Amino acid sequence: MLRIEAVDAGYGRAQVLRRFSLEVAAGEVLCLLGRNGAGKTTLMRAIMGHLPLMGGAIRLEGVELSALPPHEVPRQGVGYVPQGRRLFGDLTVAQNLAIGLMARGQGEETREWVLGLFPRLRERLGQRARTLSGGEQQMLATARALCLRPRLLLMDEPTEGLQPSMIEAIRQVVARMRDEGVGILLVEQRIDAVLAIADRVAFIENGRGGEVVPAEQLRRDHALVERYLGV
Repeated sequence: MLRIEAVDAGYGRAQVLRRFSLEVAAGEVLCLLGRNGAGKTTLMRAIMGHLPLMGGAIRLEGVELSALPPHEVPRQGVGYVPQGRRLFGDLTVAQNLAIGLMARGQGEETREWVLGLFPRLRERLGQRARTLSGGEQQMLATARALCLRPRLLLMDEPTEGLQPSMIEAIRQVVARMRDEGVGILLVEQRIDAVLAIADRVAFIENGRGGEVVPAEQLRRDHALVERYLGV
């Protein structure tokens, strides 16, 4: 599904990713782990076209995403839940969802499907996004991305700052999307929050790809986590 091929990327003259390669299959949750500054968010931004590549290519089912302008990437079915949520704070929940629906021309059926996944949002449709709790804002950011009916879902630190009940709610939605065949690339720092649902775990260190292992292996042995994260 998603193929990241020897990608170089960064900010101006500061190169962050160095010949980074990775694949995410349909119906798979792949968790990307690495220390702060390792290049995780840079990779997400590169996939979305927010950063031009210095080298390599990014493809989704044969379509070269890295050759498209940024506004065309979501239209290929790539949903993005950025770190920090980046909601339109002065707009209502309903208006934020409407913006998500517009990206691929989705309508009322998709809106109802998304609200079925996040019933709490239905109760707050007229509420401004900035007045929601942190957990509700994360739900809204995820729901907005799902309004695309994505084939690929990128999630950057989705459990950051959330209480356990909200983490579980997000985790259940991720598991459901996987069961529906969506490929999911999940960036996390909290290994305990993702091992229960991840299929594989990929490590990144200093912008370079490290080992990619089945999540089950890490459930049995945390030695790799200690090596790459220093915990």
